[in-house]
Amino acid sequence: MKPILLVLDDWEGNIAANPCWKELEGKAEIRFLSKPMTSATDAELADVTFLMALRERTALTKEVFSRLPNLKLILQTGGHAYHIDQKAAQKHGVTIALGRRVKAPLIAVPELVFLMMLGLMHKVPMALQAMHKGEWPLLTGRTLSGRRLGILGIGRHGTCVAHIPKTAFNMDVVAWARPGSQATNNDIPRLPLEELLSTSDIVSIHLRLSPESTGLINAERLQGMKKGSVLINTSRGTIVNEDALINALTKGPVASAGLDVFTHEPLAIDSPLRKLNNVILTPHIGWTVEEVFAEFAQIACTQLRQYLQGNLPETEVIK
Repeated sequence: MKPILLVLDDWEGNIAANPCWKELEGKAEIRFLSKPMTSATDAELADVTFLMALRERTALTKEVFSRLPNLKLILQTGGHAYHIDQKAAQKHGVTIALGRRVKAPLIAVPELVFLMMLGLMHKVPMALQAMHKGEWPLLTGRTLSGRRLGILGIGRHGTCVAHIPKTAFNMDVVAWARPGSQATNNDIPRLPLEELLSTSDIVSIHLRLSPESTGLINAERLQGMKKGSVLINTSRGTIVNEDALINALTKGPVASAGLDVFTHEPLAIDSPLRKLNNVILTPHIGWTVEEVFAEFAQIACTQLRQYLQGNLPETEVIK
């Protein structure tokens, strides 16, 4: 009997449509779960050997592991596993392989960042809402040229964002990296966090989620931002205190914000953010492009084939 790979949360159908699965014909049976995992019966999960998780759409808790008695391997797309109870995985003898080799988000995320920057500086949200109401608003925007972009986190995403504005928009670029960061990009001047916030016209967040980064942009730091500044967050919602941000957007000093991530997702229908006309809100779409889905599927296929052959790289496995 062939081992079974269960693919979770392929809501858009892009993973199932990828031709890479033909590489595993005869080696594994591929199943796609078209409903929440909590709705699956124990019989549907009992014989699953491998699991492909699409980002953090399903929390893999100790209760989930208890329902997967034959699970051996999780193919985790992307470079993080915040949603996996790693102690439970270890207890059940489950290997977790990360898709760290993925490259497409390094293009997709910066594109969304600059879409938000340009839209907010030129007051596109206000113009769009007014035009749809039949109005012809008199709006005065601002250019990116000559302004300072402050980047929080100078890892893979932050570095990619930093390389664009100097040549494309004639911007001054500075960065802050958390203490102990392994960031090696020396082309970008580093500033203390408070100085970066107080002097940057636009602040873009590209930090990993950690105990240190959670709540980092709190009420005090938001109030310390430059008057009229723009905040962009395509990283993790809990890095920013959402209530304090709403206050800073309504009373200052923050002029506008572009948010692709939120403290709780989906964003609540009654969230005050939905009523503000100085924000761009997107439903965590920084990574949901065709190229990323294609890469996720191909990496998972390759890793599973390597696992079956006994040569899955140790560098791609969580220890």
